[in-house]
Amino acid sequence: MASIFTKIINGEIPCYKIAETDQFFAFLDINPNSRGHTLCVTKQEVDKIFDLDEATYNGLMSFSRRIAKAIEKAIPCKRIGVSVIGLEVPHVHVHLIPLHTMEDARFINKTALTPEAFEETANAIKSHL
Repeated sequence: MASIFTKIINGEIPCYKIAETDQFFAFLDINPNSRGHTLCVTKQEVDKIFDLDEATYNGLMSFSRRIAKAIEKAIPCKRIGVSVIGLEVPHVHVHLIPLHTMEDARFINKTALTPEAFEETANAIKSHL
């Protein structure tokens, strides 16, 4: 059965897309820790990040770096945090989180955004790619 991320990649579930290549896909987290919280995923459905072959792993990290640099230009923050946990969705994903305090990295406090704010945020990040 396809993961929720595969359904997003396939367009079955809407998202606020940031970028896409033949192997990777980036979109805003709809339950963000902070404004600009983005997920970078592999298009290939693999559960654990260290089960990726080395080329795909390195490609995902490179893609995530490119997206993080765009987030950093678009969203005022102290830095971009990176988190790979993978327990909530069995599909490799990298969280890129604009950090203002350590609390932003804890997945406890969430930021509510309107659809317009999500769209504005996605467009701001895309403009720096």
